Amino acid sequence: MPEKKKIPVAAALKYNPEKERAPRLIAAARGEQAEKIKELAREAGIPETEDSILSEILSRMVPGREIPEELYPAVAAVYLFLKELDEQSHSPETVG
Repeated sequence: MPEKKKIPVAAALKYNPEKERAPRLIAAARGEQAEKIKELAREAGIPETEDSILSEILSRMVPGREIPEELYPAVAAVYLFLKELDEQSHSPETVG
């Protein structure tokens, strides 16, 4: 049985807790457009994380809308991962 080719999926969220109630989907795409979103994120120094189920759901949403409450736990997990990554990259290196 031939292996099914995986179609790239990407979604980008924006969240300003001082102005917004929930994260907002700012871009989502499949295929070549998804690769372009990922490329732009890398060029801008925005970290990536992969959650294929979450990306699949977000890719079917209309950009500009807040994410639904059902997705809060999954998006919070991604946010915490990225926050830890950011903190690690800004912490002083330990000399042993």
